[in-house]
Amino acid sequence: MRLSLVQSRALLGLQSPSVTVEVHLANGLPSFTLVGLADVEVKEARERVRSALQNSGFEFPSNQRITVNLAPADLPKDSGRFDLPIALGILAASGQIDDRLFKQFEFAGELSLSGALRPVKGALIMGLAMHQQPQGRRLVLPAGSAEEASLVPNVIVYRALHLKDVALQFAMPDSKHHGQATPDMGGWTKLATQALPAQVSDPTLDLADVKGQAGAKRALEIAAAGGHSLLMMGPPGSGKSMLAHRFSGLLGPLPMTEALEAASIASLAGGFDLSQWSRRPTRHPHHSASAVALVGGGSPPRPGEISLAHHGVLFLDELPEFPRSALEALREPIESGSVTISRAAMRAEFPARFQLIAAMNPCPCGYAGQTRQGGQKGPVCRCTPDQVHRYMRKISGPLLDRIDLHIEVPSQDAKLLLNAPTAESSTAIRSRCLEANQMARRRQGCANQALGGALLDQHCALSADASAYLHQVASHFGWSSRSTHRVLKVARTIADLSKKQTIETAHLAEAVQYRQPFEADR
Repeated sequence: MRLSLVQSRALLGLQSPSVTVEVHLANGLPSFTLVGLADVEVKEARERVRSALQNSGFEFPSNQRITVNLAPADLPKDSGRFDLPIALGILAASGQIDDRLFKQFEFAGELSLSGALRPVKGALIMGLAMHQQPQGRRLVLPAGSAEEASLVPNVIVYRALHLKDVALQFAMPDSKHHGQATPDMGGWTKLATQALPAQVSDPTLDLADVKGQAGAKRALEIAAAGGHSLLMMGPPGSGKSMLAHRFSGLLGPLPMTEALEAASIASLAGGFDLSQWSRRPTRHPHHSASAVALVGGGSPPRPGEISLAHHGVLFLDELPEFPRSALEALREPIESGSVTISRAAMRAEFPARFQLIAAMNPCPCGYAGQTRQGGQKGPVCRCTPDQVHRYMRKISGPLLDRIDLHIEVPSQDAKLLLNAPTAESSTAIRSRCLEANQMARRRQGCANQALGGALLDQHCALSADASAYLHQVASHFGWSSRSTHRVLKVARTIADLSKKQTIETAHLAEAVQYRQPFEADR
């Protein structure tokens, strides 16, 4: 047979469109031509496939003209995932294996020069794409990738270790390789749908380790219960980073749908880890990260930190030290929960529904507002008012307006640190957060932070006294409509934590405390 068709899949953002690998052998000058909008990594498959076939005991048709087309031709293809289907197509077109069963399978895998298969990115996305197709298709992947795809229910996945393990399953009846494949051969294994591990909290990161800071812990509890964003400001060493790293311990496990979404993004970035299944992802990029690193980009588009933190936490320490362009790029995703990367060749949309936890100092040196009593000695702020003003202006008003909770984290007295009583554990706080969150979802179908439009009017209705109080405070501070609505949402969460059906003036008063301007802004 001179023509063979092998099915595979490409990656385009979080989509995995079907690709048909067409291999044609013809008489003529020996050549190996690969077409179909293939990137450099795909074109390099010619040398990998040639060596892998020869080192696996098969014949490479080096005396013929080989043409490989990756259809559709207008779909960009990258990475080495097409090595395995190209090699199988050449074997089928040269008559060394039987391709009559190829229609039931889809293949992906990168080949080493010895023929061993290496994992590919996005295996979970391929499994999800096959889950949406008619039943009966089977997916063949290398070890490390097959386990990812087997997380998707009702998808038949085979794990292969070597090119020869796959080719022997389709050996021709009159071939010298016929009969060499055995049902129990370790290189070809049908995987059952994996039993997903239960979420195990990290016992080393507990809020009980943080001495004092009752106000900051209360703000973290409100943020976890309602899905709110949080900005902490305080001097160096006050515990901002320690609090932020323990925030994810207050969040519940991910439901199946959300866990698959988060795992798909991690798989696309090559960072999927089964031991982290159903855990809320926590990302904490360095403040030197660029706008592209945060929101995603490149060609083809890759997810950024905000997408890798989807359904989880994005912690930005030293917030004013981030490039201004990177911070401003966060404004739209915080509101919309997604980011669209547009390039000349393609357009990709990545989800980015994350909780932003940020920390910063009150001034460039970090000690603004520090006072000394009696004969005390210690660091004091030597920044000029102009320096403090420029430092605070690094964070724009529109970005601050989108952060729900603003709190100050003061330094702790040494006596409190050494003699503080045992604090409440993350487990106890998490139980209250989950109860409040479930109450909100039963009432309105979403977390309080996601309320908007008619749902906001319906579930955040105020009494006459509470409405008058909120109007007075909003006028005094000159809040925007967004700020007023965010205070309402925070008050709704505080009411849920108090197990109250209606928002009372006391709940609003506490919410207002988390929206007052910092001292440096006054």
